[in-house]
Amino acid sequence: MPGGSKYEGPAEALELYKQAVDASTGNAVVKGAKNPYTSRNGHMFSFLDFDGNMALRLSDDLSEEFLAKYESGPVVHYGSTMRGYVSVPDELLRNTDELANWFTRSFDWIGTLKPKPTKKK
Repeated sequence: MPGGSKYEGPAEALELYKQAVDASTGNAVVKGAKNPYTSRNGHMFSFLDFDGNMALRLSDDLSEEFLAKYESGPVVHYGSTMRGYVSVPDELLRNTDELANWFTRSFDWIGTLKPKPTKKK
């Protein structure tokens, strides 16, 4: 099932999220019918919440760089603060080229982590 096909949040946010994923240089695809996300080697590294807010997982160094450049708050998802994630401001979500660069950097970094074992047989 295509990523986000049952997403009930803002359609524009889903379209912008998909555009950023497509514009990045990694091979990521949007997964999740109702809760769009991307993952690599079993590690989720981006998602779009039901309010249309995008979160991106970055290394500590990349997070510092991101937070110095953009106004971003903590990522709270289902009542829990998501450590290692930055909140993507709306202006950046609308700037596909610039966001694709950050998305690629996240994709590359997440690829350095040890793959998570799969539960699929």
